[in-house]
Amino acid sequence: MTTTDKYLRVNTDSWDARTKDHLNSNFYNVAGFLKGETSLQEIELAELPEVKGKRVLHLQCHFGMDTLSLARMGASRVVGVDISPVAIDAAKQLAHQTHLDHVEFVCCDVLSLQQHLQASQEFDLVFVSYGALCWLADLNAWAQLIHHYLAPQGQLYLAEFHPCYTLVYDKASYFFQSQPDHFEEQSYVEGHQQSQPFYCWSHSIAEVVSALIDAGLKLQMLHEFDFSPYDCFEQLEERQPGRYYPAGIPHNVPMVFSLLAQKA
Repeated sequence: MTTTDKYLRVNTDSWDARTKDHLNSNFYNVAGFLKGETSLQEIELAELPEVKGKRVLHLQCHFGMDTLSLARMGASRVVGVDISPVAIDAAKQLAHQTHLDHVEFVCCDVLSLQQHLQASQEFDLVFVSYGALCWLADLNAWAQLIHHYLAPQGQLYLAEFHPCYTLVYDKASYFFQSQPDHFEEQSYVEGHQQSQPFYCWSHSIAEVVSALIDAGLKLQMLHEFDFSPYDCFEQLEERQPGRYYPAGIPHNVPMVFSLLAQKA
């Protein structure tokens, strides 16, 4: 087993265990989703390009609620990808429960997707959101994968936690390091859970943007936000409905960034 294989195995096991807790949490509110509520948040709902009639590829989809929410918005085809077999099994079950059986789910490490999803397939939109980039050891390979699967004029939409805030919260490097940070802690959902080990890589905004540009994508939009739509870090307070801010900090702190990039 290579070192990279070790990291993937540990992270897969971690997400398998976490998924079981997440499915039953108030944080994810599966019951509300099954009643028709969208799992998408304020930021992406305001910024997403038109989804209706589009072919959408959702990378690192966890157990698929956002994937299925995109299908509910009228996407003609949606494919979700995640490394966790437990999460993908749950996603398929949710698809069945919501009568969205046409949505496809692929279980693999996202960087090996071309070994699992026909390389000639094309998508109009690639969607990536919240807590995805830290699991990637190679942003250049990620960006090239996105470019490969996008149709001409296709777009990437990314909404992600801001590395400035995670620098403070996780006390990790702002810039990429080849050796990942190792953590062992509970998940971000409520309730007592067993701590899980995992490995993460830091990526600055410049590294994200540069990887996309180098892969042949044109940046169309870059936004930053001083709130998180999720109560998933320590010591956050909900100052406005659905907007969480660091408690006890009087100045604005970047919490989320989003971008839109297009293939020529």
